[in-house]
Amino acid sequence: MTEHRSELLMPAGNLRKLKMAILYGADAVYLGTPDMSLRTKSEFSLDDVIEGVQFCHDHGRRAYLTLNLFSHNKDIPKLDEYIDTVRKVQPDGLIIADPGVFQYVKERAPEIPLHVSTQANICSWLSVKFWQDQGADLVVLAREVSYPELVEIREKCPDIKIESFVHGAMCMTYSGRCLLSNFMAERGANQGNCANSCRWNYGVRMRLKDGTVQELEINEDNAHLFEFLLEEGCRPGELMPIEEDGRGSYILNSRDLCIMPKLDDYLKIGVDSLKVEGRGKSEYYAAVVARAYRMAIDDYYADPDNWSPKPYMRELEAVGNRGYTLAFHDGRLSNLAHDYEHTASLAQWEYAGVVTKVTDDAFHVLVKSKLTAGEVLEFVSPLSRDTVLLRVYDFELTKNGSRVNVVHGSTQSVIRLPFSLFDHEDIADLKARFPTYSVLRKERALTDEQWNRVRFDKLTQALEVTGQENPKAYARRRDALADSVAQDHNEKRFKTNRVGVEGCCGKGCNGCLIFWQGEEYAKAREILQKRKQGEMLSRAEATEFKMPSGQYA
Repeated sequence: MTEHRSELLMPAGNLRKLKMAILYGADAVYLGTPDMSLRTKSEFSLDDVIEGVQFCHDHGRRAYLTLNLFSHNKDIPKLDEYIDTVRKVQPDGLIIADPGVFQYVKERAPEIPLHVSTQANICSWLSVKFWQDQGADLVVLAREVSYPELVEIREKCPDIKIESFVHGAMCMTYSGRCLLSNFMAERGANQGNCANSCRWNYGVRMRLKDGTVQELEINEDNAHLFEFLLEEGCRPGELMPIEEDGRGSYILNSRDLCIMPKLDDYLKIGVDSLKVEGRGKSEYYAAVVARAYRMAIDDYYADPDNWSPKPYMRELEAVGNRGYTLAFHDGRLSNLAHDYEHTASLAQWEYAGVVTKVTDDAFHVLVKSKLTAGEVLEFVSPLSRDTVLLRVYDFELTKNGSRVNVVHGSTQSVIRLPFSLFDHEDIADLKARFPTYSVLRKERALTDEQWNRVRFDKLTQALEVTGQENPKAYARRRDALADSVAQDHNEKRFKTNRVGVEGCCGKGCNGCLIFWQGEEYAKAREILQKRKQGEMLSRAEATEFKMPSGQYA
């Protein structure tokens, strides 16, 4: 009997993202053209769709097309042409929300498996049964479905595939059924054109009796006179402060969904498809998130009793996020699911580049963010769990062979990184592990405010996951963030001990002149040279083995 395994379903906003998601471990991707797929910013042409689906099939993976708009009369004449095109593409499923569109496709293309979109707001086993009776092969449950409800749905509906969201942005309203964007920006959220009005900053104003509207300026002279609090009807007495600074207030801003800490629950009951949100996210997001969930899923099936989310959470922290939440997993949302401080995504790492070509003697890398002399680049493999760190002291441009100390991502520059720079790697193994589309990342320097936000976000997630209360730690982290926001310093610093070509993190990166030549790292080098090929020192070891010049542990 074949073991039932949950599939990892990744978003694909364009052809490159599709290929990177597949190469980094996705079992399936979902994609669509802008006009009919609830994603007006989708970058797929029909030719791209055909190529993308073929790429998936060539790699033994699946591709689902989206047709999940809520149709208006003007959309109906396009359906026949769309169905004819879909038949040529031969996808593994078609994602639909509108009951009329579902019936239309079912009658005209009965051979195409039909999936019911999250836009249909399926929250109960009764609704699942309804769509199963209509001929659906799979239903995507609404984000509002709790884990206990999911267990019951799985028990009562064993003969239809179930898909659940596990990662990505959250809507403040009901599974994207939002009219705020329509009202604020005349952009229809249910037509794939959401303006994300819930994430805007909102300022405090007051209206005088004469009808004039004045800005309420809060400064150091009068701040002690005001306190603005929000009380929600179901939480009487629980007063949530609204603190406005120069950026405004973010009273509607949700943290990002991340089920990784509870992923084993979903795998245990056999959820058929684990869905990641983010067709508008970067290709780096597609690669790294796919890699993290791929490792987590495979490790669970290999040894479910000893599975832990910690190593995969460290990987997910390398991609931009608004802080992570379990959202509706336990049912009712907690206050920890929202972020009242800031709306921007943040990470300690950033996308440095992508391998565009592997020659006999070098990697060619398209630069994605500013690189400076002394930069440490981390190669993230789609085929291996081990990453490789390389320190680069200047950059060779492929277009003319010139060497420069700074390369800007906006210039679309391609640099050449010769294999000779990798002073303790097996070159054949290196070439095999990092094919075309392999991503590179680097540390990102953050301000004090951003570092405090990272710490605050990690604390709130830990409190939510464990169900514990620690008001003192919460207040301490929140106040540290508030203080750093008030100070508004723009100075940035890295997490590891390095600045340009001078500092060194002490882990033994390829090409690091300080580590491999400096006397203070002699003991660390001795330890590292006894390790297997490519194995680095941990951060703790790097700290332990770095001794003052001439002194050894």
